[in-house]
Amino acid sequence: MRKFIHAGIDKSLAPNESRGPSWDEMPEIEERIKAIFRITNNLNRPAANMLFFVMYDIESNKVRRLIVKYLIQKCCTRVQRSIFLADLDTSEYETIRKDLAEVQAAYDNHDSILIVPISTDYLYAMKIIGQKIDLDLITHNKNTMFF
Repeated sequence: MRKFIHAGIDKSLAPNESRGPSWDEMPEIEERIKAIFRITNNLNRPAANMLFFVMYDIESNKVRRLIVKYLIQKCCTRVQRSIFLADLDTSEYETIRKDLAEVQAAYDNHDSILIVPISTDYLYAMKIIGQKIDLDLITHNKNTMFF
């Protein structure tokens, strides 16, 4: 937690300071969509798990980088640069919510962090605007009829 607190008080990266190996790496959109459906199609999902999005708008590069590392460490799946999807136990959900609330309260900022529970039905109803992706192919929803 100290890292988060100091990150918010500190300034951004120095000109020659490295961002680290993978905090900003993003897989292709098709891989991200497949990851979403791997989560929702998992037949062994524990009943105590809940699906939720974590979305943020954080000004400080340093705080944002630490949040990304934290969410990845907590087994959240990165969907967009500032959006993660998680399928975790409700106790883990509460831990993440509490930790992110502490980060938000730790320093004076104009940041926002949203944690939004979601059902699998809503995930299946998602629409993608932008890059063309065949969701039916990813979700295996195309049916073939033989006569």
